[in-house]
Amino acid sequence: MRRRSPVPRSPLPQRDGIDPVRVRLPADPEGRWGTVREHLVERFAGAIGAGRVEAMFAAGRFFGVGGVLRGDEPYVAGGYVWFHRDFVPEVPVPFELGIVYRDDRIVIADKPHFLATTPRGRHITETALARLRRELGLPALQPAHRLDRLTAGLALFVVRPEDRGAYQGLFGARRVRKEYEAVAPYDGRVALPVTVRSRIVKERGVIAAREEAGAPNAESRIELVERRGGLGRYRLLPTTGRTHQLRVHMNGLGLPILHDPVYPVVLDPAPDDFSSPLQLLARVLEFTDPVDGRERRFESGLRLAEWEDGAPPRV
Repeated sequence: MRRRSPVPRSPLPQRDGIDPVRVRLPADPEGRWGTVREHLVERFAGAIGAGRVEAMFAAGRFFGVGGVLRGDEPYVAGGYVWFHRDFVPEVPVPFELGIVYRDDRIVIADKPHFLATTPRGRHITETALARLRRELGLPALQPAHRLDRLTAGLALFVVRPEDRGAYQGLFGARRVRKEYEAVAPYDGRVALPVTVRSRIVKERGVIAAREEAGAPNAESRIELVERRGGLGRYRLLPTTGRTHQLRVHMNGLGLPILHDPVYPVVLDPAPDDFSSPLQLLARVLEFTDPVDGRERRFESGLRLAEWEDGAPPRV
């Protein structure tokens, strides 16, 4: 089997902590595209319009390995094109991104609510990854896992590309102990602690995940830590990592996490409404370091605002 040649290094630097888009030119057995411009116009016309692609060529924004691509650059299948996307203005997330630990291999960030972990959809520059790259001067930084945008707490990032697979593998093999904290209604009729096992399905383009019949693919242990009036503080211990898993399982118990805009009812808060953060915190990460074998334990310095305990700072 013929091996694919290694991907050339990008001729474009990052911008605002965001990598340029890389496009690999596909095979063209029918000879449809005489130039790179013809292919890119056809490829992106539906997304941004043919006129915008032409304007980007005129402005010299498309690059190949040899530099700026001209409009008449011959099409060569297997070649690479790089460019920076247009960033739509984003509402700044007005909360600090903390650093719990940093060495030459990993960064443990204390992510605030409302800040996405990685660029996706309408959240590009206002993400933990982009902020950390800019603020720490670590352009090669990559996440080892993803924390939901609405969830606060610990997220692990890898400094060197050659180490990323080892740390990602910990999460894939379920060798990371993750402990979450949540504030939700208290209901004495719900017998706790309990281990919830169910099948969770999340469809692309649909905001809410759902539980359905079938073999379980998600498991969470739910414990009540303490009660205060009509609220409870809960310890959540996920064994698996399905999208929205803890939120779905708490809602399924009749204990929806406070200020959840999706469960049990999908709401549509304004992009600049930071007044009611989801009361869910990724509080602890524990694992055996795959590089040096050390036992690692990290704890968030954040606290949930709806559970006053005097420990600063609050979330």
